[in-house]
Amino acid sequence: AARIDRSPERQRMTDWYRATLEQTVQTLGTDAERGLDDDQAGRLLQEHGPNELVERAAKSPWRMLLEQFTETMVVILLIAALVSGLLGKLTETVAILAIVLMFAILGFVQEYRAERAMAALKKMAVPNVRVRRGGEVREIPARELVPGDILMLEAGNVVPADLRFLEAINLRVQEAALTGESEPVEKHAGPLDEPNLPLGDRRNIGYMGTMVTYGRGTGAV
Repeated sequence: AARIDRSPERQRMTDWYRATLEQTVQTLGTDAERGLDDDQAGRLLQEHGPNELVERAAKSPWRMLLEQFTETMVVILLIAALVSGLLGKLTETVAILAIVLMFAILGFVQEYRAERAMAALKKMAVPNVRVRRGGEVREIPARELVPGDILMLEAGNVVPADLRFLEAINLRVQEAALTGESEPVEKHAGPLDEPNLPLGDRRNIGYMGTMVTYGRGTGAV
């Protein structure tokens, strides 16, 4: 079985879209045809934990709103408003309080949307996926995916984890939730040379929560 690569090179590997297929599987310590063996998968699951978003207690809208007034900038503005009020500068006081209110509303809206987006993404979690493990195609719970798993996808599947495509046959993925593009994106397996590509231009990468709309492919988690 392939050994897991603990070298500094692996730790520096962040631009997976620039890696060749050989570099990808070697760095992940996996095999494109056989996948991980059970012992490897077990160790990696213990090391990295389950493939799921970290659960945390949801904040109430009132708490989110209240927390906006504890931000450093807002506190400074409130102190400035108090000083202006004590000096009898009513116009300045009202102006500063208006700015504070806008800060609070903007912060509240952003945090509320982020909470809803996280909840929606968790609901899209895939219960079961097909992977290559020990040379066999198996169906396992998506939460048991680990780095190096070879995942098999086809039209209608939701991508259960971020992955580097190793094979793409007429593969198209809907990434509107991530990039805003209304049309599905055509994917391929070849490396890309250009550095610092935006997420939407990394055509050999699949992202958790996006959906395969056409074709089929395999990818390394």
